[in-house]
Amino acid sequence: MYCFASAFRKIASCALHFAIVPLLCPRAMRSAKKFDILGIGENAADTVYQLARFPSPGHKAKILRTQILLGGQVATAMIACRRWGLRSHYVGSVGDDPAAELHRRAFRRERIPFHLALSRRTPSHLSLVFVDAQSGERTIAWHRDPRLRIPPSFIAKDWVTSARLLYIDGHDPAATRRAAVRARSARIPVVADFDRWSPQLASVLKLVDYAVVSRDFPAAATGESDLLKALPLLKRKFGNHAVCATLGIDGALAWDGRRFWYSPSYKVRVVDTTGAGDLFHAGFSFGLLQGWELQRILDFACAAAGLNCEALGARGGIATLQKIERLQRKGHRNRAVFP
Repeated sequence: MYCFASAFRKIASCALHFAIVPLLCPRAMRSAKKFDILGIGENAADTVYQLARFPSPGHKAKILRTQILLGGQVATAMIACRRWGLRSHYVGSVGDDPAAELHRRAFRRERIPFHLALSRRTPSHLSLVFVDAQSGERTIAWHRDPRLRIPPSFIAKDWVTSARLLYIDGHDPAATRRAAVRARSARIPVVADFDRWSPQLASVLKLVDYAVVSRDFPAAATGESDLLKALPLLKRKFGNHAVCATLGIDGALAWDGRRFWYSPSYKVRVVDTTGAGDLFHAGFSFGLLQGWELQRILDFACAAAGLNCEALGARGGIATLQKIERLQRKGHRNRAVFP
């Protein structure tokens, strides 16, 4: 469906490259901005249980290892970007429990400026993560108290305008919409990590330049079950610059309005798939800030996501740029599900 003549493909590739760059502050202007990326959204304290095998209903399973590890898609992405040399800034929410202090310590350790909206007498976002030691696949049970939120008034205008790129999730639509409006007025590109569709996200999605969503999100948002039809519908419906679906072991598929772009996943030694999507989004944002064309962005993001699966926890396998690039050069891909 998306095979063009090689000459036209080259032209389309160049056209996309130049379409991406004007949305970003040129590298020469980096010093004019205080931060490269502002992330607004979720953090989580994960209690990770590595099991010998997943139990069937009514049965038991032996726990091989237990750890409390930090995660949350936006917080994890900001830490990855910081380790790759970007100037990250994080805004989120916490309760008044010990988990909140763990998050504060983590951001200080990574030297990431942060602002946390405090909800008193409220637990922070907590997750139980069950990891199958044989396959590395994880199952998550989570709790996010409805009082745990980022008020729109908490978002300071200069937090948004001091960044080259805004990265958001779907947990606090009112707050992220305010931030996205400010980003749009300042010509700052917005990347969204949306996992589950809800009507509340519609007004936010219209302000997003790059929607990087889960496999099931396009169908839920458009009513079209065929991904090759749903992605163009999603872009047309909400007017995004490009839309991308993360597909787990099947890689990632993007539509820019002209053609599809596809990257198969990389073969790695899987320990725990927790956080793979977070690292994909971090890699996608990193590539945008480098001014890369979309194919290179997808390849880098898939490599970063794969390597994160080689250790336990959402942040256990955040790899260096050198290791990611080495996997891209020398690694092998899983079977492509699109031509």
